[in-house]
Amino acid sequence: MSSTKSIHITSDSVNQRIDKFISSQDASLSRSYIQQLIHEGRVTVSGKTVKSSYKLKNGDEIKIEIPDTEPSTVKPEQIPLDIIYEDDSVIVVNKPAGMVVHPAAGNYSGTLVNALLYHCINPPSPPFDKGGRGGLSGIGGVERPGIVHRLDKDTSGLLMAAKDDWTHRHLSRQLKEKTAVRKYIALVKGNIRDNSGRIEKPIGRHISDRKKMSTKTRKGRSAITEFNVIERLGDYTLLEVRLKTGRTHQIRVHLSTIGYPVAGDRVYGKISNFQFPISNFSIPRQMLHAQTLGFIHPKTGKYLEFTSAIPDDMKKILDYLKEGKE
Repeated sequence: MSSTKSIHITSDSVNQRIDKFISSQDASLSRSYIQQLIHEGRVTVSGKTVKSSYKLKNGDEIKIEIPDTEPSTVKPEQIPLDIIYEDDSVIVVNKPAGMVVHPAAGNYSGTLVNALLYHCINPPSPPFDKGGRGGLSGIGGVERPGIVHRLDKDTSGLLMAAKDDWTHRHLSRQLKEKTAVRKYIALVKGNIRDNSGRIEKPIGRHISDRKKMSTKTRKGRSAITEFNVIERLGDYTLLEVRLKTGRTHQIRVHLSTIGYPVAGDRVYGKISNFQFPISNFSIPRQMLHAQTLGFIHPKTGKYLEFTSAIPDDMKKILDYLKEGKE
């Protein structure tokens, strides 16, 4: 099953690219998703398939076929969730470090998706005061239902998921257009000289190690990270980091590139970055926490912002460093 939308082109829209035009007409359809539909032949102009670069002409009749999403094959699992906000469209959770967001090779169970599926299809007995329940959007594919954006396994903090496709597309568009707010707390190795900074370096797959990302890559995508110093703690610096783009491992790669890797990062840092000079005490994981998440609710139009407290394992490290500083 699928749904079809029709758009009649007038002189005001002539010479616009078809993918850009459709995206401007419907906030729920991202440009990348429209390009995918065009590639699949689901977008026609006056009965003929076109390319994403097609320039509109006066009198064109656009038809867009939007297919129903495939049901997820991931099994629901009863795993506790720290729910910060929920209604019948969106859910915001505080992900603990160590939890994988969605199933992938080596992690087919125990993920956030497994937990979300169980949560959404097994509502508790009333009263339930955090909003409605429903399924999860299917745009992310059968392995990633509801997932609008991701956090690394060992990064803790706030993450939003969508319960329907329209909400998913709207939230994805906010991330793409940089209107969503994402702020992180990061503890880095080294004492950063400047109180604030902006890192703007493309990120792509590492040339020789395909499991890693790098700024030295053949096919990098634009990536922007901004930071402010919160506190200097001897050989470490506590930062507030703001994402302007959402590339894989972006914060970790960018901070490592300028010489200040995230403390405890075993991929982009060194052993000295997570071992303290006392026995049996080390940084357990990368000290990166998604503390603030803000977005415009797709259906109410209201801006929502949420904050998550620094988790205990990170607080323990910070307290240790502050004691040493004093």
